[in-house]
Amino acid sequence: MSYLVLARKYRPHNFEEMVGQEHVVKALSNALQQQRLHHAYLFTGTRGVGKTTVSRILAKSLNCQGADGQGGITAQPCGVCQACRDIDAGRFVDYTELDAASNRGVEEVQSLMEQAVYKPVQGRFKVFMIDEVHMLSNTAFNAMLKTLEEPPEYLKFVLATTDPQKVPVTVLSRCLQFNLRSMAPQTIAQHLMRVLGSEGVAHDKESLQLLARAAHGSMRDALSLTDQAIAYGNGALQEDTVRQMLGVVDRRYVYDTIAALAAGDGQAVVSLADALRAQSIPAASLLEDMALVLQQMALYQSVSAAAASAALEDGNDDADTRRTLALAQALPADETQLLYTFCLKGREELGLAPDEYSGLVMVLLRLLAFKQPPGQGALGPSPMNTAASPSALAAGGPAAAPPDLAPSPAPAIAPAQAVQRAAAMPAQAAAPKVDTARAAAPAPSEPPPWEELPPPPAAAPTEQTTPETEPQAEQNITAAPATAPVAAPQARPSRGYAEASAEPVVPVAGDHRQAQSTPAASPPAKPQPIEPEPVEPKQPAAAPAPVVSTIGATAVPEQGAQPMPQSPSPEPSAAAGDAALAQRWRELVERLNQQGRLAAVVRELAMQSQPLQCDATAVVLRIANQTLMNDSLKGKLQALLQEQGLGALTLQHGPTEHSPAQLQEAERQRKLVQSQHIVENDATVQWLKTQLGAEIVPGSIQPLDGAPLQ
Repeated sequence: MSYLVLARKYRPHNFEEMVGQEHVVKALSNALQQQRLHHAYLFTGTRGVGKTTVSRILAKSLNCQGADGQGGITAQPCGVCQACRDIDAGRFVDYTELDAASNRGVEEVQSLMEQAVYKPVQGRFKVFMIDEVHMLSNTAFNAMLKTLEEPPEYLKFVLATTDPQKVPVTVLSRCLQFNLRSMAPQTIAQHLMRVLGSEGVAHDKESLQLLARAAHGSMRDALSLTDQAIAYGNGALQEDTVRQMLGVVDRRYVYDTIAALAAGDGQAVVSLADALRAQSIPAASLLEDMALVLQQMALYQSVSAAAASAALEDGNDDADTRRTLALAQALPADETQLLYTFCLKGREELGLAPDEYSGLVMVLLRLLAFKQPPGQGALGPSPMNTAASPSALAAGGPAAAPPDLAPSPAPAIAPAQAVQRAAAMPAQAAAPKVDTARAAAPAPSEPPPWEELPPPPAAAPTEQTTPETEPQAEQNITAAPATAPVAAPQARPSRGYAEASAEPVVPVAGDHRQAQSTPAASPPAKPQPIEPEPVEPKQPAAAPAPVVSTIGATAVPEQGAQPMPQSPSPEPSAAAGDAALAQRWRELVERLNQQGRLAAVVRELAMQSQPLQCDATAVVLRIANQTLMNDSLKGKLQALLQEQGLGALTLQHGPTEHSPAQLQEAERQRKLVQSQHIVENDATVQWLKTQLGAEIVPGSIQPLDGAPLQ
């Protein structure tokens, strides 16, 4: 007697025997029971999921006559009437199957359409089943379109395809489409268990799981592999024999590899890869099984207690389940996700490697390279671990020491000028300007001045002290001999915005306000303060707080304040003269540039030059970039300077400190520091940082050009 393969022997004969396609079975059963029958059906899905089987069951349901010969259309064909037996045997005259892969021409389709005009001979309906319909030619599709759209009432079309994308939309729109899904490995394993139980074949659960995974969702492939495994195992299915037949890696290698990766043992990882090479096991099989185990580990890590108990209660109390649970506890969850991603990507890269096993070794070494040190996640250490956040500083927590922002030595000026300018400008390090009324009022627990800045009056010029305040300032100088003096910074021209002074906070006698130390970003250049432009003095709203200032002394902060480093002061007369001369030269260069009289390279020469002399007798400039010192550029600049009534031009090579470019950069850095302080101490920003955990991205704060800082 000839042997009938399992795939044919256990083909379902009714909807109740169908496995894994409940959505299709339910829809067709309801339609048959309600007599709501469509004239064309399209079944799609991968190979071996039951497209042809569903077509035959549907044909039996339409033509079943019942066991007594009195039956009608039913969702449960009897299987014993003449029509049911003939359809199962493939000899029913009114059921025609056409394989479009071998009969794809227009002649075959025209011949089939010619039979459509004749009524059924034995059954109730004619059923035309066209398998692999996407293989038909365009002319064949066109030949059947009209009949497919308006067939006779006794004719039903059943089309099956594994690639519905190749079916013309004109055909798709005329059919009722059902997508048969690939079956889950658990569903296939359960069906194989029933089949092998009926056949009386000894088997174990692990071998069925291997066959189910190797079938990739196809029940027919699973049954065919089962036939092969029975023959290979001499009538029995064991895990080892099935692994050898399928060429699947042993699970012990999978667990050992993941354990070696978790322990960071590179030698063990390479040894396991060499063992797989010796057994000629495909590298993709190892990565596939590793991905399956890592997926189970991630599941246990996400719902650890519930999943573990459920797995053990469902009869999975085996070595694999327990080892998976142990690895899930040993490997962090973020590393599990990372290894899973690398396993998936590594399978794609194996085909690009010069050798399959060299590609496998590189994938495993990559997994090992991304092994995180203890105490760190997959994303690495947080930047917040290396520097204290502004909110931590506000809370009084430890913070990293700010960089040394010692300002350039301020030029010495006359005592009267020092008193007047010190009273006009607040002496605070990297802090915005505070109005005189607020500075005069003592506040023991007053917050940093940049947190409560009142809006400035419209079009208010830079505050200057009036002659009435000078005697008071001189009185304070003589009245506080114990306070260490400090060189007062020179006032700069009014720019329309508040600027931070480069000097430390000067303690004031009688002022109970605690000294505030404010860290600031280190500016790239340290330019000297420059002489101010003449500005009309303005009567202040209240007398400013007196500032103690003398020449060349060191400031002594109040108790609790951290002193700022003090740079040695240069020679008074030379520094003051250089700053004033540099400011006048900068104004001249800016005026010529605004008039459009400075060409690109000539403008660069003027911007990079520091004036040593600039009058009607001679102009002497020092420049650090020797490439700009050529006769052509010198002649062009000299012609422009002579038009301004200046003397002959002389260029010298040497370091510069007060060039227009350096002064502009220093001004930009002051505005940047003050902008950072304003944003970091804004009430809204503080709320976002404390309530929502927001962080200011370093380098994202930039002052607007020409916009005054409030």
